[in-house]
Amino acid sequence: MYGRIIDPRPAYGGLIQVCTPADIEYLVKESEVVTGNRGRKFVICGADRLAYRIAWCPHGYQVERLDESDKPTSTMYLLPAQFGAHGLGEAISRGQLFTPALSRLKVSP
Repeated sequence: MYGRIIDPRPAYGGLIQVCTPADIEYLVKESEVVTGNRGRKFVICGADRLAYRIAWCPHGYQVERLDESDKPTSTMYLLPAQFGAHGLGEAISRGQLFTPALSRLKVSP
């Protein structure tokens, strides 16, 4: 038996659109629980296709800017309320922030 969560957010080519700043917390925690890995990759689908890894930490988020090989080039810490002032917040408001969809999970009966 296979289970899946029906997600109302638009998905394009295996990417899920982040529609609100509140989506980030859910998507990061979902990825950390399902994969066991810290953080989740997000991409600003603009001309430069900037990539970030966002991880949950006790005081907010750890945001790492990633290079072409997914290695961190810089790290900053943001509170959820600070996303609007960051490029990530601007990307959300323009509908340009996406994250890879997680693969379907096999659920035991």
